[in-house]
Amino acid sequence: MSSSARHDDGSPVDRPFGTVLVANRGEIAVRVIRTLRRLGIRSVAVYSDADAGAPHVRLADTAVRIGPAPATSSYLDIDAVVDAARTTGADAVHPGYGFLSENPAFARACASAGVTLVGPPPEAMEAMADKISARDLVAARGVPVLPGTTRETGTGATAATDEDLLAAAGGVGFPLIVKPAAGGGGKGMQVVDDAAALPAALVSARRVAAAAFGDDSLLLERYVPDPRHIEIQILADTHGNVVHLGERECSLQRRHQKVIEEAPSALLAGLPDDVADVVRARMGEAACEVARACGYVGAGTVEMLVPGRPAGPDADPTSLAFWFLEMNTRLQVEHPVTEAVTGLDLVELQLRVAAGEKLPLAQDDVVLDGHAVEARVYAEVPARGFLPDTGTVLAYAEPSGPGVRVDSGITTGSVVGGDYDPMLAKVIAHGTDRTQAADRLDRALAGTVVLGVETNTGWLRELLAHPDVRAGRLDTGLIERAGDPAEPAPDDADLTVAARVLVARGTEAAGYPRGAAFAVAPTSGRTWPPVAGARTASARDGAIPSRGPWALDGFRPGAPPEPVRYEIAGRLVTTDGPVQDECGWVASPGSPSSATAVVQETGRAVRTVWLHRAGRTLALAAPTRSQASAARRAVRAGGARGGEVAGPEVRAAMPGTVAWVADDGDVGAGDTLVVVEAMKMEHPLVAPHEGAATIRVAVGDLVRRDQVVATVAAG
Repeated sequence: MSSSARHDDGSPVDRPFGTVLVANRGEIAVRVIRTLRRLGIRSVAVYSDADAGAPHVRLADTAVRIGPAPATSSYLDIDAVVDAARTTGADAVHPGYGFLSENPAFARACASAGVTLVGPPPEAMEAMADKISARDLVAARGVPVLPGTTRETGTGATAATDEDLLAAAGGVGFPLIVKPAAGGGGKGMQVVDDAAALPAALVSARRVAAAAFGDDSLLLERYVPDPRHIEIQILADTHGNVVHLGERECSLQRRHQKVIEEAPSALLAGLPDDVADVVRARMGEAACEVARACGYVGAGTVEMLVPGRPAGPDADPTSLAFWFLEMNTRLQVEHPVTEAVTGLDLVELQLRVAAGEKLPLAQDDVVLDGHAVEARVYAEVPARGFLPDTGTVLAYAEPSGPGVRVDSGITTGSVVGGDYDPMLAKVIAHGTDRTQAADRLDRALAGTVVLGVETNTGWLRELLAHPDVRAGRLDTGLIERAGDPAEPAPDDADLTVAARVLVARGTEAAGYPRGAAFAVAPTSGRTWPPVAGARTASARDGAIPSRGPWALDGFRPGAPPEPVRYEIAGRLVTTDGPVQDECGWVASPGSPSSATAVVQETGRAVRTVWLHRAGRTLALAAPTRSQASAARRAVRAGGARGGEVAGPEVRAAMPGTVAWVADDGDVGAGDTLVVVEAMKMEHPLVAPHEGAATIRVAVGDLVRRDQVVATVAAG
């Protein structure tokens, strides 16, 4: 089937399908739709009520509502998605990753409806979804696996009980890791150092597995402390051809969740080319054998654990050990780094294989060019234990430059809620070598502007600057050893910018309505898209509003203006007025002297200045005089009571669903009282001091941010 779409050389692009429905949201839906557009394929988006105005909905040729915000009632509703495909005449469905992408029932439902699923057969999904069966299957094909429990560990045909696993633990050996047998992504995994800690770990892992995957089956596996996590991208067609596209290093992880990924592996990049080629071929062939073992079709990823370089000066680096970890039967989040070094579009290859075409390349055709690194931008607060953040994106600007790519699912005005994963975007940089790629990624992150919700971009830059990361000495424990990040502290320049923005924002005579966002751009001119729905000001282009008679700008009749004072982030700041040329800002967002700011007003005179400057993002509280005075009185009152800081109330740090509650009664300081699940993670809320606890919520309750979930009366 031909189309009007054209290659770069002007030749027509053959379309494998006429219409494809994208059964996902966010950045992966946008990324798939872009390839569909390039191929001239009609795209169909699906959306929940929370995503009615999302970028993927606006980008698609047509869109269908499939339910309310909770994923279980929309993106995970098989009938709703299949009905949308049928009613829009879709030939195929691309599931992206997450949601239904590895669901065999969804694959069968698509087949029954006469719609092609862009993914592997359901039998391959089932073979790899159960980690116990997958281990047994690949081990029989000669693929290395770690010691662990097998299907025979259970009693009869049932899954292993806690008693079965406790009895088997000695044979596996400590330390070991408890894993849900279904699902992936690190959810529910618990590292156990000794037998005494195993019972509690089994209880926690089963609870998370049941909530995340609907299956609380568990397995045990020998734990390799601080290994490298290396994965192999494979492609397989319906004609028996299987190739690998090299490896990706995903060792930089926090709580088993990948943070920064790169291709090729930093470990292999540090070896001589001929040695790296031998190791890559060994691992690649093992990954291809995994695909053959389960009858795989499409794009998939085989994950391996690698202990690092062989010990000893005489060790043969080509004999580097590795063990099968799991197979992800879908496209991976980190696939762009493989695309960058191979020059291939993995989504297009998925589509063509799903349409029955042969792979257009053999193993010898795969050539790796340069190095690529990807960072995941999350809506989270690193200094608060990486708790996810929610809110409205008041300003958003993407970086650009040689080798830089951004896959994003947000725009200015996007609402970041608690119903879905907190990942907002991926920033990818490609270079001739690892150093250049890392430098380009650092600059790109410095130019990534997200205001209105807190993100991890500043912390990602700190991680990239870590000496072990720069040297390629990576393992899965590196982030934990680096310690918790500190709360970013504003400097004098930050506070001065914030004060001047507040002065400009207070000029009501210029027609700025109360509650509107107000952005300040670099003084040398606007160089990034204006903030939708906000006013953008630059001193040189005359956009700074004139001072009206009621503006809070220090105006005095017949006398020079009096400096205006603000309390910002707990400090008193004095400024002479609105933004001036001498601020020294330049026109490149993310450069050392650039700044972008938005004033957010919530309710009556409750103000926050969101500031992006020098690659950092700060949310600076700017209370009114009465609010600041009340806060100081509260501090003084606390001191008068003997310095007591921790009150009796335990509040939810973010919106979510209650997953577990303790019983009422006596507790000690730090005891877990309530566990809230939000954005696919569990967040324990602990007792602030010892005393008598009263739980105010029940399992399944939806809680708001700062809602009181328990109280602890001091004894």
